[in-house]
Amino acid sequence: MSTEPEINEKIYDHRILTDWSSVNKTNGTMHYSKDMIFNDGHRLSITVYSILFVISTIGNLTVLYLLTKRRLRGPSRIDIMLMHLAIADLMVTFLLMPLEIAWAYTVQWKSNDFMCRFMSFLRVFGLYLSGFVLICIAIDRYYAILKPLKLSNSRGRTMLAIAWCCSIICSLPQAYFFHLESHPTVTDYYQCVLFHAFANELQENIYQMLTMLGMYVFPLMTFIFCYGSIYLEIYRKSLRIVKGVERFRRSNDDVLSRAKKRTLKMTITIVIVFFICWTPYYIISMWYWFDKTSVDKISSLVRKGLFIFACTNSCMNPIVYGVFNIRGRVGKETSTTSNRHTSLYNRGDSSNQLPKHLLNSICDSNVKTTTTLLESESDLPMNGNHKIKSAELTKVDVDTDSPLC
Repeated sequence: MSTEPEINEKIYDHRILTDWSSVNKTNGTMHYSKDMIFNDGHRLSITVYSILFVISTIGNLTVLYLLTKRRLRGPSRIDIMLMHLAIADLMVTFLLMPLEIAWAYTVQWKSNDFMCRFMSFLRVFGLYLSGFVLICIAIDRYYAILKPLKLSNSRGRTMLAIAWCCSIICSLPQAYFFHLESHPTVTDYYQCVLFHAFANELQENIYQMLTMLGMYVFPLMTFIFCYGSIYLEIYRKSLRIVKGVERFRRSNDDVLSRAKKRTLKMTITIVIVFFICWTPYYIISMWYWFDKTSVDKISSLVRKGLFIFACTNSCMNPIVYGVFNIRGRVGKETSTTSNRHTSLYNRGDSSNQLPKHLLNSICDSNVKTTTTLLESESDLPMNGNHKIKSAELTKVDVDTDSPLC
């Protein structure tokens, strides 16, 4: 008779363990669910999280260094907020990713109940903070472009403080509900789970949906409102310019300054990356909450892969910042070079200069006019009706100082 454990065909994530009843002894043979032993899913987690850890560490530390260096020259609100975003991503990198690697390697939870609750808190804190800092950036861009007179540095600091506090508050339930659970039939097998934390399945689904609202839906709605309002205002101003309402406006002040445009594009790109990374995971999560039976048809590798893909958001933010920073520098250097060439061209272009004899003629004419007016003033009676105003003389005298002379 074989002593090796047989693997049950049903696949469940090892953090949920809702199918513990499938583990039993039949004719002396122990039946395990697949995620209770080291398998390809765990190998995938270890490999991918290790790669993401290296990329995210290098990227976010580089961004943090560059922003800190720039802040020493002169701090700006958007740079400070991007620093906090990099810190949030580093918390995901240094807390969540190593935890996932170690957990996948050991398969079960190898520490005590306190560490289960504490690490469950830290596991989502960085994710909440990243989303809330993105909300701060969206609101900051909203005020900077639509209501610049109401914008202040104190508002930015207040928003960031609220983001940190809200992240702590939203993460605390994790420490309360997650706990160490022992397997009912397998000796010395423990997991850090939500299992048995709620009176019924409905309560657990409500908790999961509230988590999704705070981590995904609320940030997404804020992004849509803020950036939608910004683009609507830009569209309206563009229409006014096209109709000629603002035809005399300087070209470099058209609708938005170049710096604001670049910052706006960068922040919107970060939001798009956030949406792309997290949407697939929450779609499959909602499917699981409302129809666990049908979602079992999807491989656990797919479900595990979607959560890993969501975590790539922490790696993508520094890449987006780097791309826009490089493009901004290249654009600035190109613009500077172009302006220098234009200046040299205008300075040396003879077609832009009047002939010398014409310049002398203009200067002589201005001097003669001034002399004539001064002589006529000495011959006129000194009364208010005939006296030439000093402002007129001043105007003529200024003409004699023209660059043409």
